[in-house]
Amino acid sequence: MADPRPVLVTAYRALAVALTPLFHFLFWLRSRSGKEIPERKSERFGKADVVRPEGKLVWIHAASVGETVSVLPLVDALISDGNKVLLTTVTVTAAELAQKRLPAGANHQFMPFDAPAPIASFLDKWRPDLAMVVESEIWPCLFDEMRRRPIPFLLVNGRLSDKSHRNWSILRGVARYLFQCLDFVLAQSEADAERFRHLGCRKVEMPGNLKFDAEEPALDESAFRTLKGQAGQRPIWLAALTHPGEDDYALDAFDELRRANSDLLLILVPRHPKRADQICEMLQVRGLTFSRRSSGEEILPETQVYLGDTLGEMGLFYRLAPVTFLGGSYTEAGGHNPVEAALCGSALVTGPRVSNARAVYKDFWKHEAALRVSSPDNLSASVEALFKDPEAAKRQATRARELVEAGRGALDKTLASLKPYLKSTDAAGGAA
Repeated sequence: MADPRPVLVTAYRALAVALTPLFHFLFWLRSRSGKEIPERKSERFGKADVVRPEGKLVWIHAASVGETVSVLPLVDALISDGNKVLLTTVTVTAAELAQKRLPAGANHQFMPFDAPAPIASFLDKWRPDLAMVVESEIWPCLFDEMRRRPIPFLLVNGRLSDKSHRNWSILRGVARYLFQCLDFVLAQSEADAERFRHLGCRKVEMPGNLKFDAEEPALDESAFRTLKGQAGQRPIWLAALTHPGEDDYALDAFDELRRANSDLLLILVPRHPKRADQICEMLQVRGLTFSRRSSGEEILPETQVYLGDTLGEMGLFYRLAPVTFLGGSYTEAGGHNPVEAALCGSALVTGPRVSNARAVYKDFWKHEAALRVSSPDNLSASVEALFKDPEAAKRQATRARELVEAGRGALDKTLASLKPYLKSTDAAGGAA
């Protein structure tokens, strides 16, 4: 790779070097709002107390919860094949999920800040034999550093939105330099594959979307029976994985829905449980009675909102509710993966802003397996239509599950595509 480093990449690196001392202040600020774990600060600077395991080490970087969930089956498969796996994430919630779900033989670390020194320190420490980033994790310092190291560097379950493609296309030289750092791209869809090729990626294949291969969310049968018994025959609506602003949309819709369904129970699950106190204040201002899952409070006859402020229980909440509004779809968050809800049989209603899983949503909308509601003003009407026609809600949920089942297989294809790179690590013998 003899391409000269573009001026903008050089400038980005220089700025990152200059700002690195300020990352300590940034970390402190983020810690105050629960976005960092103070005890694990060293990881964000590329250092760690954990010892690198002996043998082949595959490093996978998945930014947040959605990406982490999508690659967990891949992690399991790599571990089963005798590899060691290091999974890095950025968010605290993804780290908490990883700690719960990673199998023996896999470690979790926080991704270092994207600056030359932290990135180099991280790579020197872990010496991965194969490196993979997930979906659209494109960081200039990381990519630039990988260019000069003899480590196969792949993008798995890759996706690139129309908007991102247009933005990268404006910086044609920078895009070509960075995207050619990747040895191989495994794209979610043909549209994504074509965008990666257009930006200069040297080798691109389309095994499909790993999110379709997600396992059915686990269910605590005892908890399900308990909550089902407490709710009795009351209709239940779930507003899942909501972001700031969407709680108000859901509660406004809930107020309207209660005019026709006075005993309706809303299960409200914020994307980040740390917002629970803030949401409780919101519920009190609105004069709503509520119970909190994290406090072990029951659903009483007078409970109007059940706050699902826990992690790892979406399988429980989806199965309790025949209709779900999936959040993130009215915000910059870009929506959340609908596959888990589909596997649990809950009829989906979403907003239009779903760039994180647009290919999946397009299929769902095209086949009437999910309702796309352009404005939150129309949310209550769409949910009410499904409650009035439960058979239609069931048919919609069934179509969603059938689409997920038909889309499965990306994991096997991805593993097959990875084989040559895993064999090359065999030849290298791994680093001890």
